[in-house]
Amino acid sequence: MSINQNRNCGCEEDNEMMCCNQMQDVERTVDCDARREMAEQIRCLEFAINEVALYLDTHPNDQKALCLHRKYCKEVKELKDKYQKVYGPLTINYPCNKWRWLEEPWPWERGNF
Repeated sequence: MSINQNRNCGCEEDNEMMCCNQMQDVERTVDCDARREMAEQIRCLEFAINEVALYLDTHPNDQKALCLHRKYCKEVKELKDKYQKVYGPLTINYPCNKWRWLEEPWPWERGNF
C-alpha cells in the first residue's frame, strides 16, 4: 500500500457523517466500567499499531506485519468511532461542530470528583 493510498482512506467522510447525523441519536447513558474498558482497548490497539510500525521500519516487505498493521488500524478506527458515538470526542481533533462535554454534568456535579 502506498502512502497516498493510505492517506486517501475515506475516513474523513465517515467521521463527518457519524458526527453530524448519528451522535444526536445515541442514548447517553454512561457506564463507567464499559467506558474505561473501551478506552483501554483503544490504547492497547494504538500501542500495537506503533510497535508494528516500528518493526516495519526495518522490515518493510513483511506482508504479515503489513496485514496486521492494517487490521489494527481498522479495528482502532471502528472502536474510536463507537466510543465517540457513545461518550463524545476523544480529542479536540474530533471533527464536530459541537462541544459535547459542555452538555454533560461536570465531574463534581456527578459526585465522581
